[in-house]
Amino acid sequence: MLIIKSKYKIAKRLGAGVFDQTQTQKFSLSEARAKAKPRGRRGGSDYGRQLIEKQRVRYTYGLSEKHLSNYVQKSMHAQKPSAALHKLLEMRVDNVVYRAGLASTRRAARQIVSHGHVLINGRRTTIPSQMTRKDDVVSIREGSRTSALFAGLGEKNEAERRGVPNWLETDVSLLNSKVVGEPAYTGTEGLDYATVFEFYSR
Repeated sequence: MLIIKSKYKIAKRLGAGVFDQTQTQKFSLSEARAKAKPRGRRGGSDYGRQLIEKQRVRYTYGLSEKHLSNYVQKSMHAQKPSAALHKLLEMRVDNVVYRAGLASTRRAARQIVSHGHVLINGRRTTIPSQMTRKDDVVSIREGSRTSALFAGLGEKNEAERRGVPNWLETDVSLLNSKVVGEPAYTGTEGLDYATVFEFYSR
């Protein structure tokens, strides 16, 4: 599991979007003031730019260096590398739990999976990186539904607040979500995968 010491310090360097907790108006104003101040040349080189983008992807999805490197290597020779990498990242079961609104953050989703609360097609999994496929049903197991982790989830309506992607069909009242398609990379996700490939191609 990726250990994060200071989300706010990291988000100031990589951008607010890497953590849900830093996507607030207060943090945005603080970030805007910081950007207005003159800075040195840190991150100005090609390497610095590539490193920052690689770290943005890592922290956004909560990945270890090894996990991200493996995903990049798998995607690098695909016809559309960025789309292939995006699909690998999005189809992880922890990300599906998060995207479906069954957890408030990816980190929470990862812990929910690790602790055995999640089923894929009725089979329990404790591996956050396990890949889902089209027609898979991801659900919270019956014995976990009374846990405080999921209490009042329908009232919080996490799925509606965040917006469930069109490749998932979620029923928050039943605590499940079906993978009905595949995530498409549009280039508007705020992550520049091409720069990440540049980093690993050095």
